[in-house]
Amino acid sequence: MILYHGSNIKVSVPDLSCSKPFKDFGKGFYLSDNYEQAWDMATQKVKQTLKGEPFVSKFQFDEHLMQSNELSIKIFSDYSEEWANFVLDNRDKNIPQPVHHFDIVYGPIADDGVTFQLRRYQGGVISLARLVEELHYAKGITFQYYFGTNRALQKLTAL
Repeated sequence: MILYHGSNIKVSVPDLSCSKPFKDFGKGFYLSDNYEQAWDMATQKVKQTLKGEPFVSKFQFDEHLMQSNELSIKIFSDYSEEWANFVLDNRDKNIPQPVHHFDIVYGPIADDGVTFQLRRYQGGVISLARLVEELHYAKGITFQYYFGTNRALQKLTAL
């Protein structure tokens, strides 16, 4: 399968030391199987940093590894209470990081709309069950791949 990484630079060799902490699934290298989604991320990165040009790097990944025992993998196939708690823990600057040791995590992206709902839950405005219910009715779910270890990154081949 082809996976895409959007940034303001070309990435041929992913380097976890360049990754930022407190993201959805933790400090790691994030990819998508959707080119347009990666392009949007690249454009957003240029706007945030005011540096570079949008660039989408392409990588080959053997999707059969997702079903093997070779790597430690966590899959969130939809929004759930477990997913919400996982994202909140990874984003929490008061919790020692990393909060998990998965090589790869696959699951929904907590974009701006989702982040708004997560904040409503954290503020006590809605319950965790209501959060998940509202996310199911939100417009479009998008997914991401997180590669959080060098062992996982070795399974990517730059194209």
